[in-house]
Amino acid sequence: MTQSPRYLQIKQYLNDKIQSRTWPPGFRIPTELELSEQFSVSRMTANKAIRDLVKEGLLKRTPRLGTFVCQKKAESPLMTIRNIATEVKDRGNDYSSKVISQSTIAANENIALQLGVRHGTDVYFTQIVHFENNSPIQLEERWVNPDFAPGYIEQNFTKQTPNEYLVKACPLSDIEHTVEAILPARRIANLLNMPANSPCLLLNRRTWSDKNLVSTALLYHPGDKYKLSSRSRI
Repeated sequence: MTQSPRYLQIKQYLNDKIQSRTWPPGFRIPTELELSEQFSVSRMTANKAIRDLVKEGLLKRTPRLGTFVCQKKAESPLMTIRNIATEVKDRGNDYSSKVISQSTIAANENIALQLGVRHGTDVYFTQIVHFENNSPIQLEERWVNPDFAPGYIEQNFTKQTPNEYLVKACPLSDIEHTVEAILPARRIANLLNMPANSPCLLLNRRTWSDKNLVSTALLYHPGDKYKLSSRSRI
């Protein structure tokens, strides 16, 4: 062991076990008492090491049950648009998707307003679940103006994502984002394989190509598996 403070040595030991996946998500780590005996320190010192990793989101305390390794949350940048398949692969994980719906529909009043078209106009609609290591991390519901992406409805979205196609077909110039925390409807919860009373992150996105409003989308993410980030110069 190095000469760093003892709690940092314990913290490093725990972190190494987590990062190497020797202790996978859901694994119950040794108790404070067990760690204090293993490293010949007080329980307070062991507690500090654990507390730091809880604050960093690597561990989670469950009363009367113990302390467990957390499932690492997927993360997407809020102020830019990245292909979700690329994000997953960049994290070293497997990406897959399932197309739930792909059709031409008549825009209702809300979708017409979001897309800037008349009520009843034919628009393209897709509903796709995106997976990371076979676990659902995003439900994408997207409406597209056929005038600006006429080939959209013919694509195989198990081979490429809607984002990937749209970026090629009509390069995006502007985006609009709003984010809110919600309790998902049962159909959303079922598609994301999450309890209906579990929080969900909803990203509402609209995209433009030059001055053309191309698409509007609702992106649902399980709150315990996903986070959005942003960085700005001030």
